[in-house]
Amino acid sequence: MSIRLDEVNKRIIHALMGDARNTSAPMIADEVGVSPATIRNRISQLEDAGIIRGYHANVDFDTADEMLSTLYVASASIEERVHLAQQARTITGVVNVREFVAGRKNLHVLAVGDDVEALNDVARELASLGIDIEDEKVLRTEQFQAYHPFGPVETPQQFSDYISLAGGNEVVELTVDDDAPIADMTLEEAGRDGLLEDGVLVVSIERDDEVLTPRGESDVRPGDILTVLSRGGFSESTFDTFESRTEVN
Repeated sequence: MSIRLDEVNKRIIHALMGDARNTSAPMIADEVGVSPATIRNRISQLEDAGIIRGYHANVDFDTADEMLSTLYVASASIEERVHLAQQARTITGVVNVREFVAGRKNLHVLAVGDDVEALNDVARELASLGIDIEDEKVLRTEQFQAYHPFGPVETPQQFSDYISLAGGNEVVELTVDDDAPIADMTLEEAGRDGLLEDGVLVVSIERDDEVLTPRGESDVRPGDILTVLSRGGFSESTFDTFESRTEVN
């Protein structure tokens, strides 16, 4: 399954990398401008595609039980590297294995033990697999942070998802501002008043974790997420329909 990393998906990854345990779908939805249901669906897609591979606790073993953490910098043959990395993961005490593409020192193994002898046991098992340990370093601290380019931009974007289709057609998700011209109007009224141009079609309305099928009598409320299709592309006036009428000085 392939998936496109659009702005919504990038913001989800950024939030979960920062603090997955204390970050909920509604919290991400509030920042990004889509519904919590959309966020939960996107997270499932990212997991199914193998982009989000898991959620791991960052444990300080020294603080937990005065345990030692050692990084083994090792080399493995190109042909055997993947297989050896898999075997290394099965050794008691090993908590992380990293493979590098080429060259020497292409395998890094992080192990935790109660004492020096426990870590020596790990080293002996690595050697028995045919892994050549070239260096070992006692790990003092390890810090993680989210990938900044996936974070919010300085200037907020009105649309959260944008797809170009064949024939010049475009699809975009738009959030209805509190004071937008289309707010509290029905789709029929918006079309009659010229707020929805010819060739612009509202495909769905997301509201309170529900996806509604739009009809002429459907009303548009502030905070709704509308999926809109435009035949031939969007104009600035289309975006203006969903944005606040209050001018910012």
